[in-house]
Amino acid sequence: MRVEAVPELKVKIGLEVHCQLTDLKSKLFCSCSADYRGSEPNTHICPVCMGLPGTLPVLNRKAVEDAIMIALALNMKVSSRTLFYRKNYFYPDMPKNFQISQYDRAGGVPIAKDGYVTLDGGRKIRISRLQLEEDPGKLVYEGTIETSRATLVDYNRAGVALAEIVTEPDITSPREARIFLQKLRSILEHLGVSSGELEGSMRCDANISIEGGTRVEVKNISSFKEVERALNFEMTRQRNLLRKGLRVGRETRHWDELRRVTVTLRVKEEEEDYRYFPEPDLVPILISEEDVERLRASMPELPDSRKRRLMEQYGISMQNAEVLTDNKALAEFFEACAADYGRPDLLSNWIVGDLLSYLYDMGLELRETKLTPGHMVGILRLIDDGTISGKIGKEVLKEIIITGEAPENIVKARGLVRISDREYLERLTERVFEENPKAVSDALKDEKAIRFLVGQLMKLTDGKADPQLANILVTNRLKALAGKG
Repeated sequence: MRVEAVPELKVKIGLEVHCQLTDLKSKLFCSCSADYRGSEPNTHICPVCMGLPGTLPVLNRKAVEDAIMIALALNMKVSSRTLFYRKNYFYPDMPKNFQISQYDRAGGVPIAKDGYVTLDGGRKIRISRLQLEEDPGKLVYEGTIETSRATLVDYNRAGVALAEIVTEPDITSPREARIFLQKLRSILEHLGVSSGELEGSMRCDANISIEGGTRVEVKNISSFKEVERALNFEMTRQRNLLRKGLRVGRETRHWDELRRVTVTLRVKEEEEDYRYFPEPDLVPILISEEDVERLRASMPELPDSRKRRLMEQYGISMQNAEVLTDNKALAEFFEACAADYGRPDLLSNWIVGDLLSYLYDMGLELRETKLTPGHMVGILRLIDDGTISGKIGKEVLKEIIITGEAPENIVKARGLVRISDREYLERLTERVFEENPKAVSDALKDEKAIRFLVGQLMKLTDGKADPQLANILVTNRLKALAGKG
């Protein structure tokens, strides 16, 4: 009996990424402070952002300039004329019962269209449009959206400037969605317009469809890891329905981070449900070619350019350069260290390998640690001058991340200085040979087995023995035994 393999159903994913323009001091249409994080609920509000009768919005010019720079960085065509629309919907987080946004149908033109982002490896993800809009407020649940007995509303972020970046459905897997978002975050951070490290500064709605099914939208996913998890769940859910011969309904679903499942929110709205019409209180925006070129000339170095420069200037590998430039703070940390340390290739290996591994295990961002470039360089210099071993250096790095203590102080306080006392290590070598006669016999026949004996010697010294000297002592002892034989 032959069982036929079930063909893998293709996936199409498009993303709508909402990025707060965190470099702005005020909201998009009023003078309320945009720095609302950590504040008491509903303390960063005014009649304008609450939509009280008789109030008029005034556009934040810097938000438009930020949006144009984002468009240029994403290889988009900037519109010479754009305008705002009212997007009408009735949710408790929208105090005016409409959102001032932009629209690209029926004569509406967003601030930019038709761009792309090139992922590492050369694959391009097309960007459909970029538009400016105001952020809604924040709904706070007691537990999950399904179990909460009450819903609280905080309007502090209502009216904060958002750049909405919409992709074509070019993404083919949840992992690729996360990679794209990481690249987008790096571009925005290098531009200086948005910091992805701030809570809620980058949120994502994902549209996903499986070959043979219909499109489902998953709303308000809060982080890159959660995007990948939500899409993996939704992809599996839809595939299981299709394989059972069931229909995938066109709907909007919510990602429940606690249970890691998507749940139905509502039947998917069509564009006509929002009853778009031009915002009567804002005039159209005219963007001249001179404005665009002025902003283009002021743009900082972007991740792809920085990656090429790091490879050329410091001689580091392409893989390390890609990892470093995925995070602006990490790239800046590397360059600050490299300015004071002459072995950038070794430095990049420590940052990309050991440092990132520790940060991942601890669930920390670099900015949340007490590690400075001086600390990093100090560790490497202690290794270079023979004071500590590389293994001890890794322990010291881990401790500094938490405590911020100087590396030489940690080494001194914990007695971690490398042991180079030949006479002492010779006595320990004899002990290793006495306790491991089979390993000694193997090493006399096969040089590869020497590593076990060296490892035992390092173990007796808690990794403090000079590894070079340890190798010499073990090798000499074996030669002496071989000569007697």
